[in-house]
Amino acid sequence: MFHKTLWRLTFVNSFVVFFVISALGVVLYMYMQERLYHAADVPLERLAERIRQGGPWRKDDALSGDPLFHDPLLRDPRLLVVIWNEKGEMVGMTRDASFFTGLPLTPPERLDELYEVNVGHLYFRTLAVEVNTAFGPITVQMLRNMNSERELLDELMFMIAAGCILSALFAIAAGYFLAGRALVPIQAAWRKQQQFVSDASHELRTPLSVIQAKTDALFRSPKATIEEKSVDISVIAKECRRLSRLVSQLLTLARSDSNQLEMQKEAFRLDELVRDIGEQYSEIASYQQKTMSVEAQIPIEWVGDRERIHQLIVILLDNALKYTTEGGHIRLACRRFASSVVVEVEDDGIGIPTEDLSRIFDRFYQSDKARSQSDGAGLGLAIAKWIIDQHHGKVKVESKLGEGTRFQVTFPAARWKYKRTGD
Repeated sequence: MFHKTLWRLTFVNSFVVFFVISALGVVLYMYMQERLYHAADVPLERLAERIRQGGPWRKDDALSGDPLFHDPLLRDPRLLVVIWNEKGEMVGMTRDASFFTGLPLTPPERLDELYEVNVGHLYFRTLAVEVNTAFGPITVQMLRNMNSERELLDELMFMIAAGCILSALFAIAAGYFLAGRALVPIQAAWRKQQQFVSDASHELRTPLSVIQAKTDALFRSPKATIEEKSVDISVIAKECRRLSRLVSQLLTLARSDSNQLEMQKEAFRLDELVRDIGEQYSEIASYQQKTMSVEAQIPIEWVGDRERIHQLIVILLDNALKYTTEGGHIRLACRRFASSVVVEVEDDGIGIPTEDLSRIFDRFYQSDKARSQSDGAGLGLAIAKWIIDQHHGKVKVESKLGEGTRFQVTFPAARWKYKRTGD
């Protein structure tokens, strides 16, 4: 699938680059041609205008002595004049036009119009005007040699064509490279999605398999009492709760990916929220033979989604309790600074390997030690990271194996304000 997409993108990118360069080449060629032809046409038009305004020539004037042949414009060696009678016979020419002898020079096809003619191996821009003289009408044809301009344009055309060919090759190579680079995040997202689906299927399959097995066991003993099957029923209930929690987490992540979840931000006392959660979890920690302390500066009024911040702190505390052994200590703190507010959750539990720290916020990722001691699916920290990002915060994790872990979440000052007691 990605291979075909890669070549499609390569073709599109190459075509766009080739089209742009070709269009620029055509524009450049037309511009140069217009400039060169305009430079050649101006003296022809000026000379034609002088001839029209010069009046009739006397019959006894020799053509070679006419003022026309002494016009300053004729100092250009590439500007030539040929005179034709009404029979189409050449009756005069400038001295520099003598090389026409033997060439197939014919009378002008059109009068008072600039156009291009080819005489042998020579190229000219020509303009012809009709003049009445004492011995009849004559046609004065002015020609401007364009060989050097044609050579320049031919060289320019060759360079443009060569440039287009080279640009096509370059565009293919660059297009292939850029298409590959453009597909990198798409491929990564695709692999991540495939891994997400695979992991979700695995995590869902486990509790469903347990529920199915225990349910089948119940059906095999239809006359058994609830007390006799209390263990199986307890396992079913536990797996149902686990399945419900997993589905809820998956739904949260799916909605967050599609931007269907919006933060309901409002002003609330962050220190009060931290203390309330701390009191609830202190009882849980005590029941698990662990201790917990809460440190919250007061008062801190903060603007954010209260429910999501509550969920964030609960996720961090749940992890701390899971990976802290009996007799361990968990610390929950909330402090304010000049430009930020910080929420910290610290424990002295089993810790996280250094090589796993960069991946702990990945979905379904769990270190080996964590897997051996927890029935979680590895989605909690992914949700926590999403909540932090939605509040424009940053998270820092410090951990050592056997010494514990500290999560430090920092939110910007723009999201909170401090009120002094009595205000």
